[in-house]
Amino acid sequence: MSPRTNESAPDGDHGERSVAAPEPDPAPPIRAATDSPGRSAARARVAAAGRTTPAQAPSTSGDTTVPAATEGTVDEDNQKEGAENDKDAAGEEHTAEAAGGGGPGTASGEPDTGDKRAGAGGEQASASGEQAGAGDERVAAVRRVSASARRWRAVQLVACAASLAVALTAGAVVVGAVRSGSGATVAAAPSGVSPQLLASGDLDTSITALQAHLRAQPKDFGGWATLGLAYVEQARTKGDPSRYPQAQQALDRSLKLRPGNEPALTGRAALAAARHDFTGALTHADTVLKENPYSERALSSRIDALVELGRYTEASKAADLADARRPGVPVFTRYAYVHELRGDVKTARRVLEQALGTATSRGDISYVASALGQLAWNQGQYTDALTYYARALAADDTYLPALEGRARAQAARGDEAAAIKGMEQVVQRYPLPQPLVELGELYEARGNPGDTRKAHDQYALVDAWIALAHSYGVDADLDTALAAADHGDRRAALKAARDEWARRHTVHTADALAWALHVNGRDAEALPYARRATATGYRNASFLYHRGMIERATGHGKEARASLKAALDLNAGFSRLGARAARKALEDDK
Repeated sequence: MSPRTNESAPDGDHGERSVAAPEPDPAPPIRAATDSPGRSAARARVAAAGRTTPAQAPSTSGDTTVPAATEGTVDEDNQKEGAENDKDAAGEEHTAEAAGGGGPGTASGEPDTGDKRAGAGGEQASASGEQAGAGDERVAAVRRVSASARRWRAVQLVACAASLAVALTAGAVVVGAVRSGSGATVAAAPSGVSPQLLASGDLDTSITALQAHLRAQPKDFGGWATLGLAYVEQARTKGDPSRYPQAQQALDRSLKLRPGNEPALTGRAALAAARHDFTGALTHADTVLKENPYSERALSSRIDALVELGRYTEASKAADLADARRPGVPVFTRYAYVHELRGDVKTARRVLEQALGTATSRGDISYVASALGQLAWNQGQYTDALTYYARALAADDTYLPALEGRARAQAARGDEAAAIKGMEQVVQRYPLPQPLVELGELYEARGNPGDTRKAHDQYALVDAWIALAHSYGVDADLDTALAAADHGDRRAALKAARDEWARRHTVHTADALAWALHVNGRDAEALPYARRATATGYRNASFLYHRGMIERATGHGKEARASLKAALDLNAGFSRLGARAARKALEDDK
């Protein structure tokens, strides 16, 4: 299972029992994610503007709340931010507009003249939240944007905003940073807005309140730190990558007012993780822990970073240490994930079930139930998975991970029509690479007239998402490698996989590199990586399938049959196309 995200997992209270104890434990954490170190969002956006594959993804009626900071046209927002940053260059402080977040702008806050042309060129329907329909309208939008690079920014900000909610993001770090274990306010500044406000469930309203507070109290370093964290969370839950540079500005502002303050440093860890700069996230977490070894947020952030860097032994030790120092919800769920990655599914399930038993808020129930659903699906337990997803959706019928997981489980049980309908609903709201690819494969497997075209349209939208991610400084190389290897440019897949492997050695990057090498005909090189992907004991049918096909291509027939059979025995629904290929290979080799 890929790292999990959580929209509202609270920190544990002081004095909660360790997960090592047999008694029931509290509820969920949140997983880290988004991409890489050292990339300038401004440079990345300029590079992305030259791409020929950006796409317009549909807006949805499900997201009706518009935060104050994003109201108005793209042009107006950029003009505001340009003016604000001009003030910064002159040594002046951000006030009202800065608290409002300004416009998406560039990383440096300079207005984008291309955006102005786009705004003047007829994109107002998108900027005002016009809904694009499903299938055919999305495809037409992909082609329109591909033909007109100068319209890229206006389209990406509005129509593709929902696409950057990473399957692996910094949710745990974010929510952990806006709540303290004791319920006390994290920000200790005069007149500071309590971060508890962000835990109320209405993030947009909370951000608006923070913005109003900071207009009145622009020197509240704690308020700026909380706003920065809120922007990271909003980027995750609303899929609005323009919030990342705004989060950076708010956190920098907080540290300028009070150098070294803990909320802002933990916020920097969250932002680094959100951009998949896990080395940076680890550095920021360690900086906090030097001053406060019992910081729950930093302890949790450190586990996330070590997991995402593939340093699993260290991550396990970090989880044990965090459990001893600050047992609570964020630590418990991270503890479960570390055990799952090492093949200890029993412990992972036990901890998550205990967490679900103590969850009370809708967000917590939806998150933990969905995590249990994903765990069950990974083990081929589709009825159990559907039961957990039903519980998640009973708490929140709009919770996307549950909707996506339910569609995946329905497909595995052979309910093709329900699966396609459900996945279409997901990608209409959040066209992320994994559900886009899965929907495309469902179309291919169904094979109705026009399904091949529909599948290719989904894969084209993946390219658009990747371009969007790069434009805001997020290195989406893992997504590129996984999607392009089967449904795109195989050479691009290999380059992306190599780049990601250079940054972090996880089981997921090992599997992606192995498969990219395989589809490029380099199976002898691929085999060591395929074996490494399965070496920790992590039970993932897709990894076993990839390993089996690579073993088969390198002449290891006995091992190939064992791996392919293990994949199908574990989770025959891991992929409609992959499972079909595995069965054919086994049949051909009899």
